[in-house]
Amino acid sequence: MKYASQKVALVYFAGAMALFAVQLLFGLLAAAVYAMPNFLAEVVPFNILRMIHTNALVVWLLMGFFGAAYYLVPEEAERDIESPLLAYVQFGLLLVGALVAVGGYLMGIHGGREFLEQPLWIKWAIVVVALIFLYNIGATILRGRRTAVTSVLMLGMIGIAVFWLFAIWNPSNIAVDKLYWWYVIHLWVEGVWELVMASILAFLVIKLTGVDREVVEKWLYGIVGLALFSGLLGTGHHYYWIGAPGYWQWVGNIFSTMEIAPFFTMVIFAFTMVWRGRRDHPNKAAMLWSLGCTVGAFFGAGVWGFLHTLSWVNYYSHGTQITAAHGHLAFYGAYAMINMAVITYAMPYLRGRQPYNQVLNMWSFWITTSSVVFMAVTLTFGGVVQVHLQRVMGMTYMEAQDQIQLFYWMRLGAGAFVLLGGLLFVWSVFGPVREERPAHMTAAPQPAE
Repeated sequence: MKYASQKVALVYFAGAMALFAVQLLFGLLAAAVYAMPNFLAEVVPFNILRMIHTNALVVWLLMGFFGAAYYLVPEEAERDIESPLLAYVQFGLLLVGALVAVGGYLMGIHGGREFLEQPLWIKWAIVVVALIFLYNIGATILRGRRTAVTSVLMLGMIGIAVFWLFAIWNPSNIAVDKLYWWYVIHLWVEGVWELVMASILAFLVIKLTGVDREVVEKWLYGIVGLALFSGLLGTGHHYYWIGAPGYWQWVGNIFSTMEIAPFFTMVIFAFTMVWRGRRDHPNKAAMLWSLGCTVGAFFGAGVWGFLHTLSWVNYYSHGTQITAAHGHLAFYGAYAMINMAVITYAMPYLRGRQPYNQVLNMWSFWITTSSVVFMAVTLTFGGVVQVHLQRVMGMTYMEAQDQIQLFYWMRLGAGAFVLLGGLLFVWSVFGPVREERPAHMTAAPQPAE
């Protein structure tokens, strides 16, 4: 570790992994309900299971982003975090808010607004968390060295904070509600989160490959431009059927098609930099996760998103298991994997050890990734059958569900392996380490520039 304040990242990574395990567990329980509809019906209804699954996903990803920022910003800015104490306070607020929200959900206390079910006071607490973070990181960057990595990261984090404000506003008109609801849901995951992902990926590429910083920064700016250009107006593909003006049909079709571009560029960028760098970095697992996240994002967010983003296709596929296939593969490929990449890279330094348990870590990569891909393919085929039965043949929703039970059982089996892979990952980075870090690695790591 180069700076003592980077230790703050350790608690964020630990909290993120704890919530990651919760997310996987409740996702598996929700998958069981699809296969066995009466499973836990009298104990925890399906809507609560799904609520905890999706909320835990969002919070652990954000917690991972915060941890990544607290780790990489000091190295990029060449100074310690402005206030480690504030960073710990921020973590406490975020964790307590998440736990209280989950407890409330289990007791049936929630706002009822899909994905934004948190009670109003928790939403305001998240605003406070965001302000603390922006001050802490912003002051660190402004008083230190400024780089493209920190600039893009800061832009993404500001976007996360600004668009979260639309989660607090709850219009009474349902069409207006959905219009602005997507400002949070879409512009987070298909807009500003992409900036955070790209900045973390650029940092990892610099460290793992040794490629010149100027080359990486040129690629980074290109990716950011594509992400913003396509992602902002790409919101239109959510406006097809909510009562918005008809021009959103064209805007959504055109710009949503372009949303595949930044993810494809990330793939080319990462593999090109690795080929150019030819640096034999000891942390093979971090390299694997870094490359894997670009491929996963391209297929999950890009290809699977494009499959049903055009309005004349979405007319039939909207709200089916095809959407679920895209969501699972996109979130895992783009955001879960970049968090796991930076955690894999940073933990040896945070724990003062050499890169450890790498074989186990790489096994977790292949088990988890192949299981998520199998799940996505299964849900895609199930969704196609569902579209035909429901939207073409005219079956009711429940009649169609009875016909695709086989796909739900396959999804449940894949989910069990995802949970196994996730637990292997947590053990590989937080489990016991037999060998101390060699003496020649105890010196502060120097940036590969």
